[in-house]
Amino acid sequence: MKFTKGGQVSMQTDMVRRIAVRRRVQTLVLVPVAAVAITACGSSKVVKTPPANAAAQVAVSPGATVQVASGTVQTVGTVLVDGQGRPLYSFSQDTKGKVTCTRQCAAVWPPLVVSSGQKVTAAGQVQSKLLGTVADPTGGRVVTYGGVPLYTYSGDLAPHMAQGEALDMDGGLWYAMAPSGRPA
Repeated sequence: MKFTKGGQVSMQTDMVRRIAVRRRVQTLVLVPVAAVAITACGSSKVVKTPPANAAAQVAVSPGATVQVASGTVQTVGTVLVDGQGRPLYSFSQDTKGKVTCTRQCAAVWPPLVVSSGQKVTAAGQVQSKLLGTVADPTGGRVVTYGGVPLYTYSGDLAPHMAQGEALDMDGGLWYAMAPSGRPA
């Protein structure tokens, strides 16, 4: 209870203050929860959380070749895959010859990188004349196909799994790349 200057109890003032404090606490709790819910509604596909130990880039041992092959993914068809059979994706925000997926984006979508002195080789239906590399803004070189940078998806937990197909993430759409050089 509180007393006013005249000595009367002002329970109404005390109650108003308590309600205001509760509303502030509710706002502090509900705003982040609402933000997560709204963000989750931005994609039409269920996205599996990448493993905590997902690499920022797909690294290969120095001196080795980086192989790009073709492989079949049941829900997508024949697509480009890396040496471990993981589908290789293109990002709709990339332009030919320019990598735009960096930092946090690259933690989820690791680019297929080539170390100095390594060569990129083609296997299966992959056209070697379409393989190349482009500078990565964070350093190193990223493998390209038809000039388009290639990425893996950290949510693909097994070879020939394409959980990243047609995802709307990081400001653009992601598609597995077909040997034709177009999205699968």
